[in-house]
Amino acid sequence: MNDCCYNPNEKMLTTDEAIQFLLERSKVTEQVETIKILDALDRVLAQSITSTLNVPPLDNSAMDGYVTRFSDLNSDGETTLAISQRIAAGYVGDKLEEGTAARIFTGAPVPEGADTIIMQEQCQQQDDTVVISGKINKGDHIRRAGEDIVQGSEVMSIGQKLRPQDMGLIASVGIDEIKVFKNITVAIFSTGDELLMPGEAVRPGKIYNSNRYTLTGMLQKVGCDIIDLGCIPDDLDATVTAMEKAAEQADLIMTTGGVSVGEEDYIKIAIDKLGSIEMWRVAMKPGKPVAFGEVSKTPFIGLPGNPVSVFVTFCLFARPVIRTMQGCSEVLPRKMQVTSGFDWARKGPRREFVRGQLVMDEQGQQRAQTYSSQSSGVLTSTTWAQGLIEIPENTSFEKGAVINWLDFSELFS
Repeated sequence: MNDCCYNPNEKMLTTDEAIQFLLERSKVTEQVETIKILDALDRVLAQSITSTLNVPPLDNSAMDGYVTRFSDLNSDGETTLAISQRIAAGYVGDKLEEGTAARIFTGAPVPEGADTIIMQEQCQQQDDTVVISGKINKGDHIRRAGEDIVQGSEVMSIGQKLRPQDMGLIASVGIDEIKVFKNITVAIFSTGDELLMPGEAVRPGKIYNSNRYTLTGMLQKVGCDIIDLGCIPDDLDATVTAMEKAAEQADLIMTTGGVSVGEEDYIKIAIDKLGSIEMWRVAMKPGKPVAFGEVSKTPFIGLPGNPVSVFVTFCLFARPVIRTMQGCSEVLPRKMQVTSGFDWARKGPRREFVRGQLVMDEQGQQRAQTYSSQSSGVLTSTTWAQGLIEIPENTSFEKGAVINWLDFSELFS
């Protein structure tokens, strides 16, 4: 790659341009596997699901009560009918005799000849008869066949990430195995001679490697298999070796640190030897140095070294790439609009993603508030926060303005 790609004066991509750039270059995995529905939570469908039956398969009762013909009921006053049968859920009753009612329970099929169910609160059983009173409409309390799902209809589309309710819906049409995209494997490592692992004794000039644990947790949250190559020293040969090993084993390589322009930052130089970098800097805060490229045809994402920058750039850039590779049809988080509970005076040239909470003010109105420090090294801001407040370039506003909110529930769904 030409040295001009590392020019610090080069025009940076906007956040939107960077996301579009990444998505255009991200490819869905071709690896598919068949799994049981019970193992399908958070997996991504590699097939569409079509129902081979109606759900429910028969007209059935929506509640406990009595079922009869509407024509056998008196239009005013009470009606007394003989009880001809008892129908529980899971059993099909006989054709209903005229002038009779059947005791029926929730989920039980409506017998042939019947068309109305009366809830038990309007009925009084007397020996082998039932006295029915109150207002009744023809067809009351019957769930119709196919009311939920019609035979032949598509109930799930390829690319859907499965939630508990989706698992239940697939099971409701009798399917116990499905095809899903295989989890992608991500190789990770950190760079920096200053890094210590938790459990090691504190030494002057050293810091604990929080990025390894933040990145691992985020990758686990979005359903990746992880190859952890540990912490690589600030050495070109060691960095090249780690890159080669990662490219051999993984579908995606991710690193933290070493993508800036310092003399001890070797990530870009190592990739130049093995592949190419196609994107380097984004006009955002925190997290300007974000790299994307290829190592021996394996895609690479290089996140910054500052702890908050790792967190934010993963949410905004790495997550959509991973979701695309996983086969997801929806890869970008939804933005909500909320009311600002703070003033924003400075008009910065880069888009900012501020850590915030949604709180109730004295009037009971929900407002977005910011953490006291927005430094890219203050990891406590991410544990305090509930989401990210998006502040566009060259923008200022006063308290009460409508602003964009990215909730963590969206960013890690």
